[in-house]
Amino acid sequence: MRIGVAGAGAVGRAVARELVSYGHKVLLIENNMRHFEPRSVPDADWLFADACELAMLEEAGIHTCDVMITATGDDKANLTASLLAKTEFGVGRVVARVNDMRNQWLFNEAWGVDVAVSAPAALVAAIEGAIDVGHVVRLMELRQGQVSLAKLTLSEDDSWVGRRLGDVSLPEGGRPAIIVRAGGLVAPRSDEVLRAGDEILFFAAGAQLNQAAVLVQEALRPLA
Repeated sequence: MRIGVAGAGAVGRAVARELVSYGHKVLLIENNMRHFEPRSVPDADWLFADACELAMLEEAGIHTCDVMITATGDDKANLTASLLAKTEFGVGRVVARVNDMRNQWLFNEAWGVDVAVSAPAALVAAIEGAIDVGHVVRLMELRQGQVSLAKLTLSEDDSWVGRRLGDVSLPEGGRPAIIVRAGGLVAPRSDEVLRAGDEILFFAAGAQLNQAAVLVQEALRPLA
């Protein structure tokens, strides 16, 4: 698979290294000479260019890419590059990095974005998941927020403890995916009796229910 990566900062280089290790052909596009370091990812192709310029993307051959990842530290640049890749060059899948959580609402199909990955949101979710017990914690949004992956950790005094999974109602009509228990993973059978400390991972509809690894996973998901 051929994958274009706009932005060769720390995140962009990490994404490129991971993709190269999977055997994909990677093109790194960077317009800041301080970040233009071909030796840092020698197996990738490098182009010193502005990913927000139509002519430069054409020179880069973006139309030959299966996936475009916009991973710069500037949300405006990521949105612009995403829109051009999708509308002007027909790239099949565009994954965009969101730097400021306040801008996340912009990263949608109207701007050519198939999947938006917010590092701040992922960090918040990781922190909440590590310390929050007894509350629903959103881990990741899929399909641009149509579906969310969430987690609920049961406390000692939770009313669900001792009840069968099939007898409880998950938030927002959720569907259980797996139960993480001290002894390992437990299949979410309806007759499984819940215990204190269980982490129930479930999918839920809607967005109300998070950087390099997530970008890679989302980029490869439909075409791997």
